[in-house]
Amino acid sequence: MSNRVIAAVLLCLFIGWPLSAQEQYVLGPGDLVVIKVYGQDDLELETRLTDSGTINYPFLGKLQLSGKSIKQVETLIYQGLKGDYLVEPNVFVGMVEYRPFYIHGEVKQPGAYPYQPGMTVNQAIALAGGMTERASREKIRISREGNKNQHESGSLSSRILAGDTITIEQRFF
Repeated sequence: MSNRVIAAVLLCLFIGWPLSAQEQYVLGPGDLVVIKVYGQDDLELETRLTDSGTINYPFLGKLQLSGKSIKQVETLIYQGLKGDYLVEPNVFVGMVEYRPFYIHGEVKQPGAYPYQPGMTVNQAIALAGGMTERASREKIRISREGNKNQHESGSLSSRILAGDTITIEQRFF
């Protein structure tokens, strides 16, 4: 009996984690989101944030979503629809696809790859086909989106964010 309780608790924790990660995630250009309002099929929208971080939403027009969390977007749409359009809208916003991260330098297949919350540099390298023979495991730079002129040193275990640019430097013998 106690094994079933433990299994149920663990299952609930693992099921709830992705939702929590989505709620904390900060939206940016290129993210694909879905917006649903219960009972209002005409207000359902799957859309990608523009380069300026906006979307066009029925009745509300252009909305700036970049820099906001999923919860903040739900509140923004709720407040926009409440009163003039709906009495008590039940708004859901979810992630469909995160904006990519970029990896280049001494990796076998440099380019843009789909981001998933919790990713590390090591996982990003694996997606890029692994390191070349001349890659340095110590000389890793991460540029955060919005701070392209600032680079931070990274390691294989460093967490990355959507929109990051990872550079794997060449090692010298």
